[in-house]
Order: sequence, then C-alpha cells, then structure tokens
Amino acid sequence: MQGEASNQSMQAIRIHKHGRPEVLALEEAPAPTTGARQALIRIEASGVNFIDVYYREGRYQTPLPYTPGQEAAGTILALGEGTESAGFAVGDRVAWTLVPGTYAQLAVAPIERLVRVPERVTSQQAASAMLQGMTAHYLSHSTYPIQRGDEVLIHAGAGGAGLLLTQMAKTLGARVFTTVSSEEKAELSRAAGADEVILYTQVDFAEEIRKKMGGPGLHAVYDSVGKTTFDKSLSLLRPRGMMVLFGGSSGPVPPFDLIRLSQVGSLFVTRPTLKDYIATREELEHRAGEVLRSIAEGTLKLRIEYVYPLSDAARAHEDLEGRRTTGKLLLIP
Repeated sequence: MQGEASNQSMQAIRIHKHGRPEVLALEEAPAPTTGARQALIRIEASGVNFIDVYYREGRYQTPLPYTPGQEAAGTILALGEGTESAGFAVGDRVAWTLVPGTYAQLAVAPIERLVRVPERVTSQQAASAMLQGMTAHYLSHSTYPIQRGDEVLIHAGAGGAGLLLTQMAKTLGARVFTTVSSEEKAELSRAAGADEVILYTQVDFAEEIRKKMGGPGLHAVYDSVGKTTFDKSLSLLRPRGMMVLFGGSSGPVPPFDLIRLSQVGSLFVTRPTLKDYIATREELEHRAGEVLRSIAEGTLKLRIEYVYPLSDAARAHEDLEGRRTTGKLLLIP
C-alpha cells in the first residue's frame, strides 16, 4: 500500500435507525482501510443531496448502521494494491460521487470512480459539482438532448441542480421556464438565465406556462419534485414530448396507467439516475471533465449557499427538506 493513514479512528455521521434528521448522529468510528484498487481520502468537503434524505428515511434500503453521503472531494492519503497504473498518487486532489460514506473525515473509494480536480477548482467547488453537475449534464445532453429553440421546464429552478441545469440548457439554446417558491429564488433563477420564472406559490404554474408557450407544448420537462408536479407537467408537453422525472422531493409519483401517454400525444416518460450515465470510466471522465472544466473557466457558475460543520448534518437535512435553501449545501469535516 502506498501512503499511510495516521488516524486509527475518525468522526463520522452514522444512522442506527431510519427516521427524521435527528437520527443523524456524530460518532467516533474506526478509520477505513484501503482494499485492492481503492484509495483512502481525507475529505475536505462533502455534498448534501436529496438522495441522502431518501437513505436516511429508509425510502432507499441499506444495512444499518450507515454513514450517508455520496459526493465529496479531498486528498489521497493512501493507495491500495492494484492502483499503480491508474494514474493517481498520494497527495492528489480528487472528487467522486455515488460511493456511500462521505459524511465523515475519511473515506475509501474505488480508484475507477475518482476524477482529478483541476488546479483552478477548489475542493468545495468540486464537491458541489460532482452529483448535481453531472446530473445536469446528462439530463441536458443525453436523457433529452436539448436542441436550439427547444422550450423546456425545469422545476425547483433555484436548487443546486436546477441552477446548473438552467445554465446548461441556455448554453444549448433552449427557452427555459422554471418554477420557484419565492421572489428571492426567482431572482437567482433569472440570474442563471431562465427566460420565464413562475412562482408556483402564487399562481398555477401550468396555466401560467400555457399563456407563455410559443408552440403546441414543451419539448421536455425536468422534474425533481415528483408527486405534486407530475400530472400538470405531463399536460404541458407537446406530442412526443419527454417527461424527465429525476427526483421526488414532494414524494413519489403514484402509479398511473401508461395508456394515458398515448391519449395525450404519445409522450415519453423516463426516470433516469446518474449511475447509468457514468457507468463506464470513459463516460465518467467525459462528464466530470466537462463540468469541472466549465467551472475552472468560469462559464458554469456554482452557488454554494450553506457550509455546515459535519456535526450539523441534521440541520443541513432540515434546511434542505424545508426548501429553505438555494444552490448547494456542503458539510466540512
């Protein structure tokens, strides 16, 4: 093994039972050790995402006790056997996502899931961009590849993913509608490039968008909200339009009869997830490379709104679920 971890223990957030944010407990835990083709990393920033809430609640099942968090950036402390040809060295700054256990001071990750952080990108920026940045990239470039002149709707337009997705959609030439809950969030969404921002707390978003659409309907809807927005979003699509459901912050969408899709214009519905869009090393490097390069060049703007100490993980979840936040939330060990 190259390098060595000096700590025999570390602090980590652990869940012993599913439930509300208060089940997130800061504890002393054994420091992880590297296995074959793994790296031991000192975490410098960990992203907070709705998928962490789903695991905490038990909506996504996992053995307990469990350390949440699936996105981080930091410095390699040690490398396990079989990593010699991977191109990484002790001391390299790296970022990764979709590997559980980042609400902690230390983590191990498969060498194949790591990407190098460019010099002009901070660890906080990298940790903010891995999950939400690559999600925005695959949604706009692959799930429904936006074409110049398309009209698209992005729900939760002032959230971390929403702000990034809006910027990418505008770069690709779309006319972008977003929904937000307050005027403060509306200003952020407009600053990201949204053409039409709808305050869903004040008006019926579907009725308002119908008044403003330039054609027979939207080309695509990007929906991370789910239960409360799904049906009205379907009604806004043009024939052969695509409903992209990539989250469920308001709850899961109830089952529905697929025949409805044929009755309202042969619509497409998909429920994508990031892991299937970075399934190969080549695709991971491509997506992460484009996102991190855009941040380094300043063409993709991150909004890191809240930075919490690791001990405040429960408060971070409360703020995220209460929709009191915009942009990205980070935990700092």
